[in-house]
Amino acid sequence: MIIKNEEDIIKAIREDEWMMNLLKAVKTLNLPDWWVCAGFVRSKIWDVLHNFSSRTPLPDIDVIYFDSKIVDELEEIKMEEKLKSIVPNIPWSVKNQARMHIKSNMSPYSSSIDGISKFPETVTALGVKLDENEDIKLTAPWGINDVVNLEVRPTPFYDTKDRMKVYENRVRKKAWNKTWGMVKIYGINNS
Repeated sequence: MIIKNEEDIIKAIREDEWMMNLLKAVKTLNLPDWWVCAGFVRSKIWDVLHNFSSRTPLPDIDVIYFDSKIVDELEEIKMEEKLKSIVPNIPWSVKNQARMHIKSNMSPYSSSIDGISKFPETVTALGVKLDENEDIKLTAPWGINDVVNLEVRPTPFYDTKDRMKVYENRVRKKAWNKTWGMVKIYGINNS
């Protein structure tokens, strides 16, 4: 399978029973402005582009939502527990984007997509969810060109003097090019 555009990404996810089951599980929580994002989407794209026959293990499944009325971290833990009861043995990570700006030392986010746009890498700033008709919706605030071209770059938000270190440290720690050999990483100062 070749992935060149958003339709190809959606098709790859739709044909992946495991991914669809996880999206359906998250949808049952009825979280406001919810998305499953980051590595869940990126790793699928890169696995397909590398012709891997099996899924690359994920350290977690990032579920985000936006609820400015209830910003208690305990609520996120409750949602993780609910997901574990629906689909056990999945490393669920649920985060309310209405409070994540504090952790990231930023201005408050206006939505989950705004939160996704503040992720460090363009290839991570991706999210998918199911709409009321079970159709997959994809968000990519910085586009999909980098992820489908296997190019890692900082989002414009992190491509600044004061935030670039965060991007560099994350990319070094993640070492994606060791798992996906065709991945090219840009913006790293190796000095």
